[in-house]
Amino acid sequence: MGNNAKILIIDDEPDFVEACRRTFEAKLYQVVTASSRAEAQEMISTEPDIIVLGTMVPAGQAFAMHKWLKQHTKYKDIPLLVIDARYEERPIKGWRRFEGVQLECEAYVTKPIEPASLVPRIQSLLEEATRPRKIRVLIIDDHTMVRHGIRALLTVQKDMDVVGEAVNGQDALEQVQRLSPNVALMDIVMPVMSGLEATRRISKECPLTKVLILTQYDEEENMLVAKQAGAHGFIPKKAASSELVEGIRAVSEGKYFSWSLV
Repeated sequence: MGNNAKILIIDDEPDFVEACRRTFEAKLYQVVTASSRAEAQEMISTEPDIIVLGTMVPAGQAFAMHKWLKQHTKYKDIPLLVIDARYEERPIKGWRRFEGVQLECEAYVTKPIEPASLVPRIQSLLEEATRPRKIRVLIIDDHTMVRHGIRALLTVQKDMDVVGEAVNGQDALEQVQRLSPNVALMDIVMPVMSGLEATRRISKECPLTKVLILTQYDEEENMLVAKQAGAHGFIPKKAASSELVEGIRAVSEGKYFSWSLV
């Protein structure tokens, strides 16, 4: 992402905000500003590419804003640069120790700081945010050899990352909750909990994880049942490895992947 990206500055010190605005706009960034949490929550609808979260009175406001952002499904992944108060002002408008422990951000600096020194950090964070992210895949099958074979295939794909393996539906559900994969490759017939039951639970409880059914039972009836359970695709184990890779890419984008029986 080149310049012309949009920066939201949240800070209640007018002079600092104005200095940042002039500096960033000179680098051709778009700048929007907010001086309170309520105003920031309103301005977020302008869809900034990065947020500079500065200081606000009283202490705790910046933390509350941070917490709101990180709990919001739409905004939680926006890169965040946190600017803490000067040491002597932290009890008034800075981050308290227990808040700092919970801080999730891409960069942290403290005042006093020159706006010009923030520019390379912002550029770096924007470049990092726009790099293609790998598709996180969880492999679920009760046969070790099958899991190892799939892992070997996916490991050589530059856009995929195998984040874990599960041996049954219950294990799959726990791993999905813990690892948040983009795609769960799910066998149907497994002990403890079937793949179909696990698919129902995952599609309901963890909708950001898309399930791709991978099975040796390729009858049309199974495809229909899998779709009704919430699966985003169905592919038989006998299908070519290229089709499996194509299927993972499709469902990761929210598309339904339909393997042809013909």
